[in-house]
Amino acid sequence: MSEKQLDFKVDYSKLEVISEYNTQNQRYPLVLSVPHSGRVFPKEFLQNICVSEEDLRSNEDPFVDELVMDASDLGIPMVKLNIGRGFIDVNRDAIEIDPAMFYNYPTNSMVSGNKRSRVGLGLFHRITAERKSIYDGLLNYNEAQSRIKNVYNVYHKSLQKMIDRTVKKFGICLVLDCHSMPSKICNIMEDNRQIEFCLGTLFEQSCPAEVIEFMNQYLGQKYNVSLDCPYSGAYISFNYCQPRKNIYTLQMEINRALYEDEPVYKKTANFQYVSADICDAITGLANFLLDFKK
Repeated sequence: MSEKQLDFKVDYSKLEVISEYNTQNQRYPLVLSVPHSGRVFPKEFLQNICVSEEDLRSNEDPFVDELVMDASDLGIPMVKLNIGRGFIDVNRDAIEIDPAMFYNYPTNSMVSGNKRSRVGLGLFHRITAERKSIYDGLLNYNEAQSRIKNVYNVYHKSLQKMIDRTVKKFGICLVLDCHSMPSKICNIMEDNRQIEFCLGTLFEQSCPAEVIEFMNQYLGQKYNVSLDCPYSGAYISFNYCQPRKNIYTLQMEINRALYEDEPVYKKTANFQYVSADICDAITGLANFLLDFKK
């Protein structure tokens, strides 16, 4: 990366950062989180990067919000981040920052220094999923903090509010964190069958075994389901899991080849069928949770 300084300010007043769905008349102790399907980027950001919007799409979870929308419409609140993941990744801890991305990073700041940051996929992505550099210079750390305030915090405040409301009403809450995964990483089973769904359970720590087994069996009627491989859960799963307060999390990853022509980011003819299966599973889980809490 060059030493060029990239100084720009984003006008957040013109951005609809998140969308909330079905927050009224909630029927189930379930909340849907969709953090990575956003496609909106601030124009100031786009004017200061060296890749195209199409390149940035490799970092997103395409159409996941649409895949689960029919389930949400049955009375399950959902929050979706509209801002693209290449701008800020809300499924990371706010300290997962690579200091080398900034020309004025404060020397006394806390840095997690974990692997995601080092490979360029921390809170602020340095590269696309195809390993193209997003920036050709160094960012202003103050601008990065503005992203946290105006995007990251907005998403997490919305999700926390939904969780608090759910626990107050039902005495229990499960956050289903909805994602997709590229098909090229799904050929890792010994029998060479592609993983079609991955349920991330933080290695059986994020929610009760009965909940995991229900979702595993429900999806497993039609699909090849893996537990915690290749994804066991990330920041949202870990941060919101509080079993002592009856708050649980489950991460769901969907193989993109099931519903998308991946090279061109287009839905396939199977999209509605897969969406119907996913929504059936989610509503089945929602009803299971009603009985589980009794």
